[in-house]
Formats: sequence, structure tokens, C-alpha cells
Amino acid sequence: MIRRVLIANRGEIARRVIRTARAMGIASVAIYSEPDAGAPHVREADAAEPVGPAPAAESYLNIGAVIEAARRSGADAIHPGYGFLSERPEFADACAAAGIIFVGPPASVIRAMGSKTAARATMIEAGVPVVPGETPADQSATAIATAARKVGFPVLLKAAAGGGGKGMRIVRGAGELDDAIAAARSEAQRSFGDGTLYVERLVERARHIEVQIFGDTHGNVVHVLERDCSLQRRHQKVIEEAPAPRLAPSVRARLLDAAVAAGKAVGYVSAGTIEFLLEGEGEDARFYFLEMNTRLQVEHPVTEAVTGLDLVRAQLLVASGEALPFKQTDVRASGHAIECRIYAEDARRLLPQSGKLLACREPEGDGIRVDAGIVQGQIVTVHYDPLLSKLIAHGSTRAEAIERMMAALGGYEILGLRHNISFLMALLRRPEVADARVHTRFIEAHLEELAAPPAADLLQAAAALAAWTAAREDAPSSVATDEDDLSARDPWSLIRAVRW
Repeated sequence: MIRRVLIANRGEIARRVIRTARAMGIASVAIYSEPDAGAPHVREADAAEPVGPAPAAESYLNIGAVIEAARRSGADAIHPGYGFLSERPEFADACAAAGIIFVGPPASVIRAMGSKTAARATMIEAGVPVVPGETPADQSATAIATAARKVGFPVLLKAAAGGGGKGMRIVRGAGELDDAIAAARSEAQRSFGDGTLYVERLVERARHIEVQIFGDTHGNVVHVLERDCSLQRRHQKVIEEAPAPRLAPSVRARLLDAAVAAGKAVGYVSAGTIEFLLEGEGEDARFYFLEMNTRLQVEHPVTEAVTGLDLVRAQLLVASGEALPFKQTDVRASGHAIECRIYAEDARRLLPQSGKLLACREPEGDGIRVDAGIVQGQIVTVHYDPLLSKLIAHGSTRAEAIERMMAALGGYEILGLRHNISFLMALLRRPEVADARVHTRFIEAHLEELAAPPAADLLQAAAALAAWTAAREDAPSSVATDEDDLSARDPWSLIRAVRW
């Protein structure tokens, strides 16, 4: 059994792994960059090790520094969380070379699934439907344009070596090709160090459905139901839910079977996700393999909420060489769960915000879970993702889950930073969302209405200004001049940041 696990991450996912490790009697080790020295995940772990300065490339992404931290701390395992090094095969290789257990799939699987072209070929061989597309061996702009014409407009240009919307461009006609190819290739090269592109048919008004899978070293691969992640913006998920609504039983069965087949085809171990695009309605709906994420997903709590399973616990058991702690017949859905990602951002322009979290009161109540990455008094820096927390609501029905989520969002109080709570509430109020009749471009189609700033109530504005003044009087004088604390120089942003 793993005795001591180092979490190669920060924020809410580090705290999440620490909680489960402690419940299992496993010691936890946090790592931290210089600005994170006093962060909650550092204080909550049993031990903590520094890994470098603020830039992620010099700290959280520094493989040598992370491995050395594991050696110093005596950790016999590393949990990568998600993001950062979680899908870097060279990191899994480095762990193996150091004699440290990597809590995730083998490096060979990460490497194979990290290439969209290799993943497509593997899925085709396994009989899993894929979106029609091509990856020209000749990567010249001319060859890419020829492939686009062959696939048929509209098409997506995608970076072969990565995801998350990086290196992705929609092309609706031949006249857009030259600029789109240049832009996609440049962004792919910057983001992944590889400018290889492939061309895929654009599936319009599709839903994004993903299946949680789990494998062990004993040959078991199971699914842990599906999630709907259709509400996204610029290919980044905003709201996720489980199980997927309005999914015909026969389609669900085929989807889950295809995901398990995909996992078995690559000899998958640990938690992973098979992502699909769903086109059409009812029994005639068709689905296509999109990509495999070889890690735990940000939205895994909705799966935990409806199944009652602890996926991190299962990861640690499997990494210790044990068989999966549950069988396929044990996986059942109870009720419905929704997750909202709470960001420090200007939701209208999708710009991250930095500054000090002057005050924060998290919602509570039946079926409510908050996985928070920061706490009151902490500074959100420009160096990392501005995710403040994940808010999860579980109910006996989808309607009850939405009702609980709306109440929780309304009771979430954040002072000092602009955030996206009013945006999320506006989204959940849409009748199309209530009826689950959305698609991956729904937010873009209704952005003007969703991101409209709420009218400030005079009493609330006065309360916000009073709270801001009190916070400034109690805070160290350095707060007002901290370069990261933008709100300290702009009190009116605090009025906009208060809940409405």
C-alpha cells in the first residue's frame, strides 16, 4: 500500500487528494511555489516541499524539482491531479526511473493518447466511431487545405499534440483556410511544441458527452457512467452534470460500451475519460470519439455525487497494485448532480482577474459540496488558473439539483474579486438549460444576454463599499500597493463583485 503520496499540484485538487489520503491513513506531501508558501493545500498536508519560483515552468512544471521534492520527503508515490504534469508521459517515465509510483496510467498510454492522430487510429481499430477527418503526412499549408476540402466544410483544424481548445480553428469556407492554418499551427507550436495539425469535420450543434472509465492492473476496465459537458465556452467547460440528460437508453448503452472498449484497447489503468460528440436526438443520435483524457477530470465530483464512489481512493488503491474496489454491477446512478466552476474573471470578456480575496462565505445545505482552492485573505495571482472553487449540487432529480445550485450560487459571497457567479445564474435561468436543449456553442450564441452586467441595487452597493472600507482598515498597508491586488486600487470593482 502507498504510504506517503506527494501531490504534484496546487489549489482545490491538491486539497481534494489530501482529504482522501488522510482518510486512508496515507501521509500527504504538498509542493509549492514561492507565492503559494502559505496556501491552504500547503497548510493542510502532512509535509510540504518548495519547488521553485512563481512561474509554473520553473516550479509545478519542473519535473526535476518535483522528483527531487518527492525524494526529500520520502514519498513513495506521486498523484499529479489534473493539468500541469498529469498528462506528460516524460513525467510518468521520470517517476518510474526514480522508483516512485505514478498515480495514473502507464507512460505508454499517456503518450499514445496524447496524440490525437494516434488516438484516432487506435479507436478505429477498436471499433469506436470517430469524427470523419484526416491528418496529412505532408503538413504543408497546401496539403492541410486539400484535406479540409476533402473532409468538407465546415471543418475544425486541431493541434494533433494537445487539447483544451489550443491550436483549434473553425473554418467555414476555403477563403478562411490560409489564415486559420497559420494561426492554428502557431498556437499549437507555442502550446505543445508541436505544430502538427489534423482536419476534422465540424459537428454542428453537438453535445459533449464524456464517460468516466477506470482500469486496474488485473485486467479490469469499467465505466463509471457519463457526464454532459456541453455548456462550454471557447472549448473550456463551464457547467457539467451527471448523468447526461435526454440520452436515449439504447444510445447510453452503446456509448458506455464504446468507452469501455476504448479503455481495453489501450490497456488503461487508473481514472480516465473518453470524450464524445453526440449528434442528433433520441434513438437516432450518433456519437463520435473526440479524445481520451488520461487523468482525473475537474468535473469528477458530479460522478462521485451520483454514484457514492470516491474516485481518488480508487486511484490510490489501483496504484498500490490492488484490484478495483468496485465492479461494473456496483455502478449505479442515484439522483442528479451539477457542477459550476467559480472563477475570478470578467465573465463578459472571459479575462482572468487577480487580487486579494477580502471576504468569502461559501454556501452550505443539503446536497451541496464546495471544493475550494483558496480561502479568505489569499491572493489570486496572475501565474495560475483563476479557479476559486467548484460548486456541486446533488438532488433526487435534475430539477432539484438545479434548484439547489441556484440557491447555493445566490448564497455564495465573494468580496475583492470579480467573479462569474451572476453569469452562471443567468445561464441556469435559461429555459433551454432547464430543458437540457443545449449544445457546445450555446453560450457563444447567447453571450450578450448571459454576460450583461446586473443592475446594482443601491443598498447592496453601499454594503459592498462599507465592507471594502472595513477590509482595507484591517488589512496590512501593503495590500493597497500589491501589484496583484487590482481591486485594492479599484473599489468599484468590489461593488460589481458582490453577489446580486
